Amino acid sequence: MTNIQYISSHVTAPAKSIEATLQLLAEDCTIPFIARYRKDRTGNLDEVVIEQIAKLNQAFEAVVKRKEAILKSIDEQGALSPDLAEKINRSFDLNELEDLYLPYKKRKKTKADTARENGLEPLAKIIMAQNADDVDFIASRYLNDKVANEDEALQGARDIIAEWINENVYIRKSLRKIFGRKAAISTKQTKSADTEKARKFEQYLDWSENLAKAPSHRLLAMLRAENEGIIKLKIEIDNDEALDFMEQNVIKNNRDTAQHLTLAIADSYKRLLAPAISNEVLQEAKAKADAVAIQVFAANLQQLLLAPPLGEKRILAIDPGFRTGCKVVCLDEKGDLLYNETIFPHAPQNETAIAMKKIRSMVNAYKIDAISIGNGTASRETEFFIKKIAFDKPVQVFVVSEAGASVYSASKIARDEFPSYDVTVRGAVSIGRRLSDPLAELVKIDPKAIGVGQYQHDVDQSLLKDELDTVVMRCVNSVGVNINTASKSLLGYVSGIGEKLAENIVAYRSENGPFEDRRQLKRVARLGEKAYQQAAAFIRIPNAKNPLDNSAVHPEAYPVIEKMAKDLKLKTADLVANKEAIAKIAIKDYITEDIGELGLKDILKELEKPGLDPRKAAKVFEFDPNVKTIKDLRTGMILPGIVNNITNFGCFVDVGIKESGLVHISQLKEGFVSDVNEVVKLHQQVTVKVVEVDEERKRVALTMIL
Repeated sequence: MTNIQYISSHVTAPAKSIEATLQLLAEDCTIPFIARYRKDRTGNLDEVVIEQIAKLNQAFEAVVKRKEAILKSIDEQGALSPDLAEKINRSFDLNELEDLYLPYKKRKKTKADTARENGLEPLAKIIMAQNADDVDFIASRYLNDKVANEDEALQGARDIIAEWINENVYIRKSLRKIFGRKAAISTKQTKSADTEKARKFEQYLDWSENLAKAPSHRLLAMLRAENEGIIKLKIEIDNDEALDFMEQNVIKNNRDTAQHLTLAIADSYKRLLAPAISNEVLQEAKAKADAVAIQVFAANLQQLLLAPPLGEKRILAIDPGFRTGCKVVCLDEKGDLLYNETIFPHAPQNETAIAMKKIRSMVNAYKIDAISIGNGTASRETEFFIKKIAFDKPVQVFVVSEAGASVYSASKIARDEFPSYDVTVRGAVSIGRRLSDPLAELVKIDPKAIGVGQYQHDVDQSLLKDELDTVVMRCVNSVGVNINTASKSLLGYVSGIGEKLAENIVAYRSENGPFEDRRQLKRVARLGEKAYQQAAAFIRIPNAKNPLDNSAVHPEAYPVIEKMAKDLKLKTADLVANKEAIAKIAIKDYITEDIGELGLKDILKELEKPGLDPRKAAKVFEFDPNVKTIKDLRTGMILPGIVNNITNFGCFVDVGIKESGLVHISQLKEGFVSDVNEVVKLHQQVTVKVVEVDEERKRVALTMIL
C-alpha cells in the first residue's frame, strides 16, 4: 500500500489532489498558502482536508517506520520467516502489527519462560495438539530436579499454552472487537476519597455504561475522578462470552487434553488477555474522547479569535475590582498606552463622585470612543457606574471577556511590551485591546488559558497544542495582518514567518520605519524567497503605493491583474474596487500555467472588495439591569445572554453575573440535537429562561426552549 492509497482510504478526495497536496507540503508550503493560492493544483481542497492529508501522511510514515523496526528486531533474532514477513508487510494496523510482534518482543521473564527452561514445552505441544489421552502419565516423563511431580509439570505446560493463546493474533483481534462493542465502564468510590472533592463527581461514584457509547465529556470526567483518587474504574465484558469464544477456537475435541486447555484458556484470559485488551480499549476510548474535546476547544477558539472587532478606536479600558479599585487605562487607535490610573467607585472606599469626575476627564482628554469593561469581579457594578456618567459625546460601553488577561499580564510578552508597568496595568490594556481586535490580542495568550473548552488539561497536551496552533494560524491568515502595526506574536502566526522572522520584521520596522510595499519583506534578515512566497499575500500594507499590497491578492498574480487593467485601458489602481470594469473580465482569457480558473475567480472577488475584513463589527449588548449577582436570579426569569463557552453537553451563557448558566443540550431547542454548534455559536446573543438556581454550589440551569 502506498501513502496515496492509505490516505485515500480515510479521506474523500481524488488521488490526484492528494498527490498534489503532498508535493506542495514536501516543498515546505504552509496549509493556509496551499488552501488559498494553490486551489487549481489541489482541486479546491479546503484547509480541513489538507490538514487531514498532512496528518494521515505522518500516520502512514509512522506505521512504515514501526514495521521496519519490527522486521529488523525479528530478523536479528533469526525468527523472520517469509510468511511472517509477508503478514507484517501487508498490515497497516498498528494493533495487528504489535500482535504479530508480541511473541518476539523483549520482556520480563514470564511463567512460560520458566516452564520452558524446565523442559516443559514438548508437553505443552502434546496437549495443544489434542491427540493424546492419559495426560498425567505423559506428564510423568517430564519430571526432573526442577519439576517435582505431574501437577507441576502440567501447570508449567498450561503456563506455556496460556502464553501461546495470548499471542494468537486471531484471538486477540476478535476479543478486541468484542471489547470494543460490549465493554462496560463501571466506577466505585474509593474508601480514601476526599468527601469535598467527591461532591464534584457525585454522578460517577457508582456508575456503569457501555464504554463505546460514553460521551467524551463523561469519560474524561471519570478519568479525572480516578486520577484524583475519588473512584476506581473497571473495563469489563461478559467473561463467559469471552471464554466460550476462546474455547470454541482452541479446543477441538473432548479428549483428556480438553480439561487442561480449559484451565489454560481461563488463565490466559484472566491474567494476560483481559488486562491488556481492557487497557487498550480504554486508551482508544480516551484517544477518541481527547479528539472530540480538542475539536470542541478548537471550534470555540476559532469563534473567539474571529469575534467582531471594534476597529481602530480610542478605548478606555477598565479592569474592575472592589477593595483594590478599578484599574483604568486609555489607549490610542493603535492600542498604545496613553494614560493609566486607579479609581475606587465601589465599597469599601465608595469614592463614586471622584471616580465619575476622573472618567469624564479621561474620556474628554484622550478623545475616547468606547469603554471596555472586563467581565470579572465587580463587572456589573462597574458597568452600571459608567452608564450613570453624563458624557459630553456618545461613548459605547462594552463588557468583554477577561479570560486569560491575568496570564498575559504576567507573561514575558507583556513584560517586553510594558517593562515599566505592573501586572494590573498590563491586564487592563489587554481588556481594552481585545475589544479593538480580539485576534491580535488573544494570540499572545496560551489558548488553554482562555477557558473556552472542556477538560483541556486532561487531554493529550501535544495534540491539543498542535490543533490550537493550527487554529490560530488559520484565523490569523484568514483575516490578514497589518505588517506595520502587528505585534511579534501576531506576525509569528503568519504563513511562512514564524517566531524568529517575526522578530526580524519588528526589528526592521523599528530601524527603517513602516513598510511601504510587500517587496520590502525581502530586505528583512533571513527572509528568503520561500518565506516571501508563503507570507506576502497574508500581510496588509494600508496606503501602500500599490493598492494590491493591501489585499489578499498574491504578488505572483500582479502581472495578470496588470494585463487585465491594460486590456481594459485602465491603470491597475483604477481596476481595484471597480465592479463595473471587473464584470467585463473574461476569466478564460487570463488562465496561465500557474494560475487557473479557481485562482482567477478568487482574484476577481478580492479585487471587488480588497482587504475586506471577514469579521463583522462589534456591537454593544445590554444585560438585564436588575440582575447583578446569582442572588438576583429567580426560577422562570427570561433574560438576555451571550454564549461564552460551548461543550459537547451544552453551552454556557453569560447573563450578566459572575457565574455562567448551563443550557443543557436537551434544552437548546425542541427535538433531538446531536451537535451543540448546529444551534449556537460563541458570542451569540440568546434569550434564556432560568430553570434552577443552586446558590450554594454556584450553579445555574437555563433553557432556550421558552
